[in-house]
Amino acid sequence: MAGIYIHIPFCKSRCIYCGFYSTTGLGMRQRYVDAVCREARLRAFSGQPAETIYFGGGTPSQLTAAQLRQLFDTLYNIYKVDDDAEVTIEVNPDDVTDEYAATLSQLPVNRVSMGAQTFDDRRLRFLHRRHTAGQVAQAVSRLRQAGIRNISVDLMYGFPNETIDDWQHDITCALDLGVEHLSAYCLAIEEGTELWRLKMKDGRMKMSDEELERQMYYTLIDRLTAAGYEHYELSNFARPGCRSRHNSSYWTGVPYLGLGAAAHSYDGQHRSWNVSDINRYMAGIENGTPDYGYETIDGDTRYNDRVMLALRTADGLDLASLTDADRKYLLSLSSKYLDQGVLRLSQNRLRLTRQSLFVSDMVISDLMRV
Repeated sequence: MAGIYIHIPFCKSRCIYCGFYSTTGLGMRQRYVDAVCREARLRAFSGQPAETIYFGGGTPSQLTAAQLRQLFDTLYNIYKVDDDAEVTIEVNPDDVTDEYAATLSQLPVNRVSMGAQTFDDRRLRFLHRRHTAGQVAQAVSRLRQAGIRNISVDLMYGFPNETIDDWQHDITCALDLGVEHLSAYCLAIEEGTELWRLKMKDGRMKMSDEELERQMYYTLIDRLTAAGYEHYELSNFARPGCRSRHNSSYWTGVPYLGLGAAAHSYDGQHRSWNVSDINRYMAGIENGTPDYGYETIDGDTRYNDRVMLALRTADGLDLASLTDADRKYLLSLSSKYLDQGVLRLSQNRLRLTRQSLFVSDMVISDLMRV
């Protein structure tokens, strides 16, 4: 098993755009941590050591130092973990106090992913983020002092009334941090989120148009690549040698184990997912009857997953990884895009070209089996 993902669903407050499973019920943290530790024991495996561990959320930095130690002690006692494993935890900038950074330095954590989103305090308030722009740089400084040498920062663009100049400012602030990794996403309105409800309630709220979002995306690519970052996946940029190993395993079809409410797992032949309800999750684990869904991956699904995920990456899709029938099918659908320069085929790898990056979802969907 190449990767272990632990979902920590707790948030002090909810951001209006977030569609991930989360809860503000912080009083359940210890019971939940106990349940995750029990699930880890129920799903112990032998064989290939874990190469990555990733604490995502939610807000993992809402756990106490004792709860984090309990989780790490359990994971390292049950599973084999590579000596050079990449161990990531997601944090909110305002949670990174001197004490918290010191706690991380005493744990196996060697990579931190921080949700900055923007360096404009007005937009942070609009998102209902808890931190201020100034706290991001403070958090990075504290993590550096604690010995963390691999830091990733998340950014967002496409806010209502945001301009190219506003976005340029955010990029400049992010670059000034000198972090090893950057992820950037266009603000999306997901059904069921507070942002979606706000949009439905107030028709006057005007989101950015597609052409402006396209300009922002290519501005991001040009600025970051000029600064020495590798654009290795549609939304991700890294200094040389600093790609996210955990996320890369998702994109290359490597098996992973997911622990916690709403966490997904993949073993190469099957996918499973824990129930997206913290109370049902904890009750199932405590009773020895985990509440989860399960599916066996058929040939069409395997093909679709491989094409969709691999084409998101700069490495592209290795045609040798497909069956003869799937390769023939893909090339027949790709021919028009190859002629148009939207796709490029070289060294038996199919890749998106620059002109198709912003419309990649459309191109990739046309290559799917239906």
